[in-house]
Amino acid sequence: MDQHLLTIVLMTPLAGLLILLLIPSGNKGLIRVWANVAALAGFFVSLPLVWNFRKGVPGFQFEERADWIPTLGVHYHLGLDGISLLLVMLTTLMGFVAILCSWSAIQDRVKEYYAMFLLLQTGMLGVFLSLDFFLFYVFWELVLVPMYFIIGVWGGPRKLYAAIKFFLYTLAGSVLMLLGILVLYFQHYSQFHFYSFEISELMKVSLPLATQQVVFWAFFLGFAIKVPMFPFHTWLPDAHVEAPTAGSVILAAVLLKMGTYGFLRFSLPLLPKASADQVIVQILAVLSIIGIIYGALVSLMQADWKKLIAYSSVSHLGFCTLGIFSLNPNGIAGSVLQQINHGISTGMLFLVIGVIYERRHTREISEYGGLAHVMPKFAVIFAFAMLSSAGLPLLNGFIGEFTILQGAFEANRIWAAFAVSGLILGAAYLLWLYQRTMLGQVTNGKNLTIPDMNLRELAVFAPLIVWSVWIGIYPKPYFDILQQPVTEIVQRVRPDYFNAPALAAAPQPVAQASGDAR
Repeated sequence: MDQHLLTIVLMTPLAGLLILLLIPSGNKGLIRVWANVAALAGFFVSLPLVWNFRKGVPGFQFEERADWIPTLGVHYHLGLDGISLLLVMLTTLMGFVAILCSWSAIQDRVKEYYAMFLLLQTGMLGVFLSLDFFLFYVFWELVLVPMYFIIGVWGGPRKLYAAIKFFLYTLAGSVLMLLGILVLYFQHYSQFHFYSFEISELMKVSLPLATQQVVFWAFFLGFAIKVPMFPFHTWLPDAHVEAPTAGSVILAAVLLKMGTYGFLRFSLPLLPKASADQVIVQILAVLSIIGIIYGALVSLMQADWKKLIAYSSVSHLGFCTLGIFSLNPNGIAGSVLQQINHGISTGMLFLVIGVIYERRHTREISEYGGLAHVMPKFAVIFAFAMLSSAGLPLLNGFIGEFTILQGAFEANRIWAAFAVSGLILGAAYLLWLYQRTMLGQVTNGKNLTIPDMNLRELAVFAPLIVWSVWIGIYPKPYFDILQQPVTEIVQRVRPDYFNAPALAAAPQPVAQASGDAR
């Protein structure tokens, strides 16, 4: 079974989709049950990846390879390392959570809605598992289609505008990324006299710095729009505000990570000279810091719950890209862990908004106040999600942010100094949101009769709460999983890093010292 485990993980949501199509559209109850069963099965079949994953083993595990279009050098090639393992587990869990939270929220075109979600799940998993660039690009583009329909059909009043803007932005970036892929593809042929899209083969291509820089910027536009980095972020607030709750959850938790994953899997290993070029590094670090501070400041000004959390993602993902381009083990390991943390914490915040929106059908912050008196369970869950996102020690957000700041400080102390302001502002907008909505007296009579969270809604939050506490208290297993792939990336981009005399007396990287430090 291990020989085809990745294919099973990849195809389980697609198999669930095919069976879903056989269920009559009028039987909404059975459709909901089956969609949830398929999503839960997708999570369970991914668990053996964790149990059988071998820490510290170089390269990829569970590899599967078969010819697809041999004349073009295209292969069905799947594989997994520590980085993709964590992102796959995030995808399978958040996919189930998103589908479960849709139980009562979606009443129209239920069959088509769940079909789009299962198709989206397949596309996202394919992105994180593909080791062939052509296969990766197919899944990368596939993700756009179901997300477009989820926003455009089941979204809010401006859903068509938001869906088209999301599609055009990401498609434009994807086309430019494709041009970069083709440069590597034809350069490989000119040097080795056979065509290949496989990442392991493309890593052998030797390119001058100028060519690497051109390809890097082509990749950058594709990945930066998806993250989204400042100033390519303008599609994100519209998409979040108009998307249904589950769409916002999966968009924040998983889709945005496709961009950061692209930097780690492709930009850094395939273009090491350009990735280590000081001009490029400085530009990306500055854009990341601007995103951190800008996203937090704009969040402070928002009157809409969803738009506030949407802009907070711009700020949080700025930390992730800053960690990546610190180009050291602490920064990269912290970035990956923070990507997981952001998926958990921001996913919970969007779920919180979905719970209250189903009851009041408004996201205006001014419409609320004193909800803790009426919905005590909701207030506790919201407080946990808010503190997790704000980076409270002993919760998941703190570990990722602290490790990124270690990496940023090692790379450039000024970067770390500016980035710290994002933590302060992040706590400010989250605490202010909580104060305005939960504390004080109930000032709006419409809020006096709101029912508190039911058992199904509490069950949606349970796995995310457990996961965030686990990472916050005992992150060692995650750093152990990340140690090998992070080391390989750093060695690829900075071959002299681990041999530099200046680092001999430096603190041991978190990715290596997690056993002692934690």
